[in-house]
Amino acid sequence: MNSAHKKTLAAVFARQTPRNLEWAKVEALLAACGCDIFEGRGSRVTFSKGPHSLDAHRPHPGKEAKPYQVRDARAFLEKIGITPEEEGI
Repeated sequence: MNSAHKKTLAAVFARQTPRNLEWAKVEALLAACGCDIFEGRGSRVTFSKGPHSLDAHRPHPGKEAKPYQVRDARAFLEKIGITPEEEGI
């Protein structure tokens, strides 16, 4: 995980859910954490690691992740054992 991924991880786990976090950065973070990415129909994308998976829709027409998407990504990262504390942030 590089420094950009660590910054995104910190933003995802921030006390107040960010409203200006680009979805592409969240996707890059999940890929850096070893998640498999499966493209679905339209804007659907599934991230999978072990027995856990996250189904999401890429935001459009904007590029910012919606607050509920950030919260879903946070919950998924917690399930797979990725937290700022675990990564030393």
